[in-house]
Amino acid sequence: MDELTQILHALELQHLKPEVRVTPAEMAKVLADEFFEIGSSGIIFYKKDCVVEGGLEPWDVSMSDFQVHPLADGVVLTTYRCENRTRMRNTLRSSIWKLIDGRWQLAFHQGTIAAGTFAAGTTGAIAAGTIDSGTKE
Repeated sequence: MDELTQILHALELQHLKPEVRVTPAEMAKVLADEFFEIGSSGIIFYKKDCVVEGGLEPWDVSMSDFQVHPLADGVVLTTYRCENRTRMRNTLRSSIWKLIDGRWQLAFHQGTIAAGTFAAGTTGAIAAGTIDSGTKE
């Protein structure tokens, strides 16, 4: 993993950590002032919605298939899969990070519910970076 990928991977993990999600000051450090998110619910959130008293709901999550896609100088797209054991679903995630005043800040984020969620009554799951379709060979 190259240095930029390591830095952005760590930042993505940081904003998913329960201790960061519940601490508004920590979330404010990660999010750019123009930050907005299209949540997997279809609701649009802005920085002001994420930096609130009491913080955000903490989640038990893991991340896999992390990739970095440069868009321009100081602007990158990251993509990954997220297994959210708190909400019992898997999502495909994308983020746009910008290098602002010498540090990477999250400017945009989107979560899309992935096929094959592991909630009760469905088949398939994301495990160890692969998708198990739930079929038997």
